[in-house]
Amino acid sequence: MYILGISCYYHDAAACILQDGELIAAAAEERFSRKKHDSGFPNLAIDFCLKTAGITTNDLDYVVFYEKPLLKFERILLSNLQTYPKSMVLFRESMITWFNEKLWIKSHLLDKLQIPSGKLLFAEHHLSHAASAMFASPYDDAAVLTIDGVGEWTTASIGHATAQWNGTGENKIDLFGEMRFPHSVGLLYSAFTAYLGFEVNEGEYKVMGMAPFGEPRYVDKVHQLINIGSDGSFHTDMDYFSYHHSATHTYNRKFVDLFGPERKKESPFFTSKTHPDRAGESATRENERFADIAASIQAVTEEVMIKMANHAYERTGSKRLVMAGGVALNSVGNGRILDETPFEEMYIQPEAGDAGGALGAALYAYHILLNRPRKFIMENAYYGQEFSPAEVKSFLDTEGIKYEYVEDEDKLLDRTVETIVNGGVVGWYQGRFEWGPRALGSRSILADPRRAEMKETVNLKIKFREPFRPFAPVVTEERAGEFFEMGKYAGQHTPRFMLVVRPIPEDKQELIPAVTHVNGGGRLQSVRREDNPWYYGLIERFGKATGVPVLLNTSYNLRGEPIVTTPQNAFNTFKKGALEMLVMDRFMVRADSK
Repeated sequence: MYILGISCYYHDAAACILQDGELIAAAAEERFSRKKHDSGFPNLAIDFCLKTAGITTNDLDYVVFYEKPLLKFERILLSNLQTYPKSMVLFRESMITWFNEKLWIKSHLLDKLQIPSGKLLFAEHHLSHAASAMFASPYDDAAVLTIDGVGEWTTASIGHATAQWNGTGENKIDLFGEMRFPHSVGLLYSAFTAYLGFEVNEGEYKVMGMAPFGEPRYVDKVHQLINIGSDGSFHTDMDYFSYHHSATHTYNRKFVDLFGPERKKESPFFTSKTHPDRAGESATRENERFADIAASIQAVTEEVMIKMANHAYERTGSKRLVMAGGVALNSVGNGRILDETPFEEMYIQPEAGDAGGALGAALYAYHILLNRPRKFIMENAYYGQEFSPAEVKSFLDTEGIKYEYVEDEDKLLDRTVETIVNGGVVGWYQGRFEWGPRALGSRSILADPRRAEMKETVNLKIKFREPFRPFAPVVTEERAGEFFEMGKYAGQHTPRFMLVVRPIPEDKQELIPAVTHVNGGGRLQSVRREDNPWYYGLIERFGKATGVPVLLNTSYNLRGEPIVTTPQNAFNTFKKGALEMLVMDRFMVRADSK
């Protein structure tokens, strides 16, 4: 049985395909179209999924869309009418978009895929999120949290899920509590993202990276915007916001009057922590105000996450928690949940945002609608496209690029480690690309975490991005506890997907300064040999050479671009940045080949 899952027309478009309940391919459309956060119909991602499965649309048993468009249209229509005439421009633009495209999603899907209507199914947005986490996890019982901007009406949900294995148990997702639009933690965070000069749906993680440079001095003011109950429920004061009636603004003048003038986009960010020599300057004080505001909205978001998680435990009694939705990518908040709640285990869908809804929709159909038993666990995220050695060689030869082919794996790893130890930055391009926004060792840029200067080198000379942005440390799973305070997270899936920040002991911070953020933590990835042998082997060998089994990892892309997909993408990025070496499969390309 083949089931195709699809998400599109809102945030990140994506497609995935299940074969008898097991995931065999999944990818966001942006990886192929090269358009960041591409929300259009995922033609290319669908083609990739079908090709990987070796089938055509005629062989599909079901196609499942990740939300119910008519319910979303109802919310948009009613919200616009309730806020009229403020919403006049938004209403006009929304109606044009919906009547031109979104209202006819069913017919578009049927026409594009050439399938009978009986094969097309729809799942509610937050049920798709819940299924993407539960039915990818190793659990048969778990509490469920989904938190994002907004689906149809729901902005956050809490529930309980069970799964049958080998015919034992029951497939069930019961979302017994929800928050509804316009009250949304995700949209609240996005309003601060815009206020702090970043792009909404793009810069939220930049706010999280900025937060440790400040202190949460504005928490009381943030609490004027949102009233939080002891169970994690919340109510936002819409007098401060515009997102419910504007297509271009998320916050209004009253918001600015409360927090002060907003940060200009692309303005330099530095504080006394980053530039002690500039302490006391007016620009420094202003940046520190922005950092304090970032720290405050981050603290309040974490408060909601912790309270919701504790309430989920109280209601379900389960020792396991699964999470999805865009807010589940808040790795700092994730890093507090097992520390501050009774939960013992936690699984977060690695593609927690809207793209992950494609997978959730397919899993929901297979396990809930069709009631099929489970036999799949998402142990890693390597479900994207792969290019064979012959394809890599063909590209290099066609372009006349000088390279060295290294047949011996040990020699390849040793040469790569030598380059990194000597201060070189390496583009690492191996196997199938990752499902989700994190580079997990298939499309990564790697460097020596012991060299403090690597923060500036990689940010400014390679990625061309803001200098305050942190980098992820990657470590072999067996030795993660030596360099990070793992607590209950040790050996779990969440760190394998780079979805949790953990403290770095003080005596280890001086060993890995390039991946120690200003708050003394790191968003680590713990790596198992069975998930990615070459990547694991590289980290292990670096550890043997230096005594530090940790590498600096960042996604293989330039600022504003999707992570690389093809050998052409990889080489183009290599050519533009200050990378010393590119390793594609067993082909090594040096900087002098640019």
